[in-house]
Amino acid sequence: MTVAPTGLVRAGTRQGRWVLLATIAGSGLAQLDGTVVNVALAAIGRDLDAGFTALQWVVNAYTLTLAALILLGGVLGDLYGRRRVFLVGVVWFAVASALCALAPGEEVLIAARALQGVGGALLTPGSLAIISASFVPQDRARAVGAWSGLGGIAGAVGPFLGGWLVGLDWRWVFLVNLPVAALIVVVTLRHVPESRDEEVVAGTGHVDLPGTVLVVLALGGLTYALTEAGRSGWHPVLVGAGLLGLVAGAAFVVVERRAAQPLVRLDMFTDRVFAATNLVTVFVYAALAVYFFLIVLQLQVVSGWGPLAAGTAVLPVTACMLLLSARAGAAAQRHGPRTLMTLGCLLAGAGFVAALRIGPGADFLTDVLPSVLLLGLGLSCAVAPLTAAVLAAVLAAAPDHLAGAASGINNATARSAGLLAIAVVPAVAGLGGAGVDDAAALGRGFVVAMLIGAGLLAVGAVVSWAGLGRAGRHLLA
Repeated sequence: MTVAPTGLVRAGTRQGRWVLLATIAGSGLAQLDGTVVNVALAAIGRDLDAGFTALQWVVNAYTLTLAALILLGGVLGDLYGRRRVFLVGVVWFAVASALCALAPGEEVLIAARALQGVGGALLTPGSLAIISASFVPQDRARAVGAWSGLGGIAGAVGPFLGGWLVGLDWRWVFLVNLPVAALIVVVTLRHVPESRDEEVVAGTGHVDLPGTVLVVLALGGLTYALTEAGRSGWHPVLVGAGLLGLVAGAAFVVVERRAAQPLVRLDMFTDRVFAATNLVTVFVYAALAVYFFLIVLQLQVVSGWGPLAAGTAVLPVTACMLLLSARAGAAAQRHGPRTLMTLGCLLAGAGFVAALRIGPGADFLTDVLPSVLLLGLGLSCAVAPLTAAVLAAVLAAAPDHLAGAASGINNATARSAGLLAIAVVPAVAGLGGAGVDDAAALGRGFVVAMLIGAGLLAVGAVVSWAGLGRAGRHLLA
């Protein structure tokens, strides 16, 4: 094994590959479940007699707890050991997956999905933080590019895997997590070094519980209000929930400014590059959440495709990311992330516009392939440079030993954006009260949702170009 003089691991060494395997598989487990379930939604709706809003909750219950607790997961890793918390998250995720597979009805399934999100919140920030703490600085961008690209593939391959598993039974989309989790536990125990924030351990060692509670209330209140309003309209209970979410969000900012050990170091957002990359994250991941939530439903319900065909249709996204993500990460390291992120947002937005051709009797080559190819090219250009830029800006704006909490900020941003997008966009598109097999309503709503997604990515391109500017040119050098 070859390590740097400081004791950090070099990319390309045996241990470096093991560390990447464990972290990529861990983050991929959470991403895989975020996409594989989308293919099963139609089958779940039919089997459990669930409407469109219930299916939104099947997705959002997971994303809600993941987004609300992912900052806490990063801090717990810094305090108690990133490998230890990562392992707890993997095991928790596996147990919750088993509960999802055994769910007799939509209420139990939604509750189990929320528990899954807790496990995801523990393991997700640890995966990137372990890379930051394990690799030498000159290899971090390369390692992050591999983590981002290959981890993203796990999310992209989810629809294909989900389509195959739904052909057996939709419950297998949850059971498949169990052997993957077992592999991650074995590799992590044998090959991943432990790391933690020694300054926090030596200091007060406090966890920001008020901040955590306020994040849960803010995201929970807003998600509940926005999701249910799409089905039943704005009545006093939903208005109250929305106001609670807004007040909790404002209180969170006040609490974090005064906390000795906050979940979010707000002073980091005074760094232009860090603020810009997180803002781009909002637009990119909001759009992507809507696309992957609706595309497989559109293909199955409106176009009449089977689950396996619908899942297979998005494989070009996987192929593009497999071939190009690492190269994009390397190019961003040489030339800066600005141009690649801008181009990536524009290409992905063009993919949303191309998706407008997907309707009844859609043909793969002429109607579906242009959309998924453009999306895959856009993600390949944008995601790895975006992730690497966030990490580089974090390490420039904050002490290196806060890697877990800092990387959790960007993860929380991405998840929260996707969570709120799935709550808001279907309602705006008129899908809130639709049935799972209402092809006419889904077809109309799909067009509106794709146009909204294209607009979000166009804004992301503008923010990438203007927000990074010359300040981001040598960010990854």
